[in-house]
Amino acid sequence: MLRFILSRICLLIPTFFGVTLLTFGMVRLLPGDPIEAMLGERAVDPRWHAEMLQRLGFDRRLWEQYGKYIWQVFHGDLGLSVVTNEPVMHEFLSRFPATVELALVAMLFGMIVGIPAGIIAAIRRGRTVDHTVMTAALTGQSMPIFWWGLLLILFFSLHLDLTPVSGRLDVQYFIEQKTGFLLLDCLLAGDYDAFFSALHHMILPTIALGTIPLAIIARMTRSSMIEVLNEDYIRTAKAKGLRPWRVIVIHALRNALIPVITVIGLQTGTLLAGAVLTETIFSWPGIGKWLINSLDRRDYPVLQGAVLLVATFVMLVNLTVDLLYGLINPRIRHAR
Repeated sequence: MLRFILSRICLLIPTFFGVTLLTFGMVRLLPGDPIEAMLGERAVDPRWHAEMLQRLGFDRRLWEQYGKYIWQVFHGDLGLSVVTNEPVMHEFLSRFPATVELALVAMLFGMIVGIPAGIIAAIRRGRTVDHTVMTAALTGQSMPIFWWGLLLILFFSLHLDLTPVSGRLDVQYFIEQKTGFLLLDCLLAGDYDAFFSALHHMILPTIALGTIPLAIIARMTRSSMIEVLNEDYIRTAKAKGLRPWRVIVIHALRNALIPVITVIGLQTGTLLAGAVLTETIFSWPGIGKWLINSLDRRDYPVLQGAVLLVATFVMLVNLTVDLLYGLINPRIRHAR
């Protein structure tokens, strides 16, 4: 197992350096003067222009710039925002919990609905329930997040007036940010009214962001369950007279969930990408909205640092899923 873990970790090293090259080249490959691209009309003062060139290191050779960039990355220094003059890492950490909270709840929503739906579709294969679940899953997987989010707002917020349109909390509540996870902070503060307000605000973003993972999980669960239910040991279990729920839950589901776990891990990275659109639609104060605002303001140091941090987080999630996959299924571990 130790050899397997070390081999997985070693694979991260070239991937990480590849990501640093991409994020480093993001600004350097821009046509023209990068300072003018960032500051636009604000860069009219030659002294300011020269100061920015020196501050961002653009006056050095390219390999020197990359060496300095890597050195700063390994010391947790991702530079300063051109707009706010705040450290990129500080701004990222202040917004990242909001995105993680939304992504976790969306994934939980996808698992709670998607896995049972896939199991039911597999058990009722070829029947009306199966066709209904698969049609709904295909529809959910095909819908663009931006369009789906607007539909949810139009129907549930504007037409039925059941949910808030945007934000994380009603304006009458104030919760001190201890962890950054608003639901947890509300519970720690003992303010249950604020907790339910936060849950209320989370309904539509969760549905918008979690629909695609839900559809993928449901389809994968159905496919995997059908394959497992046709195995000889399942037929043996049925021949022994075991109850159907015991055959499905104890014998079939455990093996069927192995590929589903992999899909769940991979979808975590997709959730972070989808959060960019979801947070923009619902004015959710996470890294997605932060990235879009930074792009509008041409704050490239923020974009460069945020993309690197998100990519690193996704790599760590994929590593965790890979290790978990090998732990659950020893045949995979030894085959590699």
